Parts: sequence; structure tokens; C-alpha cells
Amino acid sequence: MNNFESRQSQPKLNNDEGWVVQVYGSNRRLLCVLEPSHGWIFLIGCGFGLLLSIIWFNVARYSPSLDTAPPVDSAPLQVD
Repeated sequence: MNNFESRQSQPKLNNDEGWVVQVYGSNRRLLCVLEPSHGWIFLIGCGFGLLLSIIWFNVARYSPSLDTAPPVDSAPLQVD
């Protein structure tokens, strides 16, 4: 037996797989699976929402206000 055959092969770790979160219920049924793409989409959505709220705040801050005209006094109603 040569040296190569006597050595047991060790499992190699694949670092390119990423992560997966599996959520199970109390009865051991799979409820949902969260993958890396879900995390990236969530972060992109948070960033987009923050950017949109900053733009909205600045537009509302510097836009002219829409003041309503004061009510015009009308002539009193004549009752016969």
C-alpha cells in the first residue's frame, strides 16, 4: 500500500457557497429559507427607501408652500 492510499481524504470546504438560513416550525416543518440574495435585496431596498425619503424631505422643505386664500366675507342672507 502506498502513502497516498493509506491517507484518508479530508473534506474540502467550499467557501463559494455562501450562507442559507432555514427556519423551522415547532413541528419540524420547514417554514422558509433565506438565501444571500434575500439579504442583498433587503439592503438595496433599505438604501433606496432612505435615499427616497431624503429626496422627499428636501423637496418638501424647499418648495413654496401652498397657502389657501382666506375666506371671502359673503353678504348676509336675507330671510323673508
